[in-house]
Amino acid sequence: MAWTREQMAQRAARELQDGFYVNLGIGIPTLVSNYIPDGMNVTLQSENGMLGFGPFPYEGEEDPDVINAGKQTVTELAMTSYSSSADGFGMIRGGHMDMAILGAMQVSAKGDLANWMVPGKMVKGPGGAMDLVAGVRRVVVVMEHVEKTGAPKLVDVCTLPLTGQEVVDMVITDLGVFTLDGKAQPVLIELAPDVRVEDIKAKTEFSFSLGL
Repeated sequence: MAWTREQMAQRAARELQDGFYVNLGIGIPTLVSNYIPDGMNVTLQSENGMLGFGPFPYEGEEDPDVINAGKQTVTELAMTSYSSSADGFGMIRGGHMDMAILGAMQVSAKGDLANWMVPGKMVKGPGGAMDLVAGVRRVVVVMEHVEKTGAPKLVDVCTLPLTGQEVVDMVITDLGVFTLDGKAQPVLIELAPDVRVEDIKAKTEFSFSLGL
């Protein structure tokens, strides 16, 4: 049985470590803020200048002025601080972020990432994604394993415009978890419940080795 979006976010939260500074991308990654383990000190950062925010607010408690870079309402913590967007990007470009958890349209066998544009469709630009993959120490991608058409999103070579080359360290999909290092084959290290290796091979374009 494939993982739900919430279960994928929970799995991604297992990659967090105490003391980490982490940027969460738009989509499934934003759900990670709801699953930070109790007692773990993780500081979430947003490119719009918010540093140290909490999970989504309960319905009726939203503050439209307290938002992340994806314009979603989030909650303040006692540690929350605010800066300009320029300083927010400075934290990223300066190498101060331990991890970015991002969505993707395609990830290649070498860890190339395409997550900002589909040719022919209206887009506003890559946002902070290119800065993130260049500036953070570790990139974890969380996404559905295939497109709505059934086409693989884990591919030999990305056919969409790249966000970064050889930048992805781990991919978590609704079917399983891969690690990548840009040199050897990707390694499948975990399966979602009742998902078989054969199921993943049928929906994955690149070849991979097993580390289960």
